[in-house]
Amino acid sequence: MDLRIQQTYLPHNDPDAAVAFYRDVLGFEVRMDVGYEGKRWITVGPVGQDVAIVLYPPEATPGLTEDEQRAVVEMMAKGTYASINLGTPDLDATFATIEATNAEVVQEPTDQPYGVRDCAFRDPAGNMIRIAQAG
Repeated sequence: MDLRIQQTYLPHNDPDAAVAFYRDVLGFEVRMDVGYEGKRWITVGPVGQDVAIVLYPPEATPGLTEDEQRAVVEMMAKGTYASINLGTPDLDATFATIEATNAEVVQEPTDQPYGVRDCAFRDPAGNMIRIAQAG
């Protein structure tokens, strides 16, 4: 079997802030920006890589009840709803570059007891962005 990760999804609650963060802070390219019924789905990804992140409006998820929609909004506000892990060959330089943009720092570069050196930020929607030192 030959499977590859093609896309992953992260919610957003402000499409312009999401684009600014992923394009201008992380350096990803915007591949698609699709509007429908007043909502936007924005596909971003690292230049030269086939994998993509679709930034989506969580309220457009089919089948969510009003209570579930409220729970999603509350979890996003706390930063506990969604996350993604990225890797970089130079964690300290990457951290310094992102920190200089005034992105919300959750954790400075740290040697974890399980053998990973990483740091963490939140995107404008509260999603956790962890970045690890790639070997």
